Amino acid sequence: MLVWICGKFSVDSEKKEIKPLIQTSNSCQTSAVHNKEKLIVFAPSKKVASTLINSLCGDSVIAKQFGEVVGFWGYRTTDSIEFVGKGIADLILAKNNIMSAFKAESTYNYQPIVGFPSYTAFFISAKEKPKVDKQYFFGKRIGLLDYPTSRSGHILPKQKFKELGLNLEMLDITYASSHNELRELLASGRVDLIASFWKEEDHEHFSKNYITPISNNITGTRWYLKMQHENTDLLCAVQSRLMTLSKQQTSPYFNHAESYWHCSADEVEFLGDKDD
Repeated sequence: MLVWICGKFSVDSEKKEIKPLIQTSNSCQTSAVHNKEKLIVFAPSKKVASTLINSLCGDSVIAKQFGEVVGFWGYRTTDSIEFVGKGIADLILAKNNIMSAFKAESTYNYQPIVGFPSYTAFFISAKEKPKVDKQYFFGKRIGLLDYPTSRSGHILPKQKFKELGLNLEMLDITYASSHNELRELLASGRVDLIASFWKEEDHEHFSKNYITPISNNITGTRWYLKMQHENTDLLCAVQSRLMTLSKQQTSPYFNHAESYWHCSADEVEFLGDKDD
């Protein structure tokens, strides 16, 4: 008993807050400091999430409805699934095939408000132009993305292999956790070809003569807003902020965003989905 009492007084009994090793969320306060409502945002990267929530927090329309904007991020496609499947996010950047898989548009009334251009999936090699031929892939070391929801890095190349009558177990496939990792595998010579999209900076390391299309017109990612109410003021405010941020991007892909809604003082009208 005496030992326990001595130990009790010698150890600091104050509770210590254990901080997570990896921060996956950030938040900011709007001018409505007494409002407890939160606007939940999900983006694929910390930079996008942090930049966006700071922009949204400065918006007067959003401040009329929310006291705080919370941004979550995840670098993998699977990170967004829980936010989509459970309808957690009010605003989310996601692929349309994920939204369709979880019927998120009908279940939670997610509406596309800003979209990015369609793109093409390619087989990319460092030393030759890949051939879409059954015999060509035998003996080749192939890099794919380890996410079943990725179209350019997983779904479409596997569909092409199936069309050619190739058994995946007979192929030498290395799986990567990201498109950047796929490029590292190819540049280091650990694989002979990868399946991915082509971006402008790729010409610094690879030749555009050594890419072969797998599929064209793949729908780009979109920002979706959960519209469980006809909250058109919120929709137009968020769309305006997203379009402004898009124009500030240096990437030719991300600064070519398209808005899906026409907002004016008289009416708010859906312009249509450009990819439908």
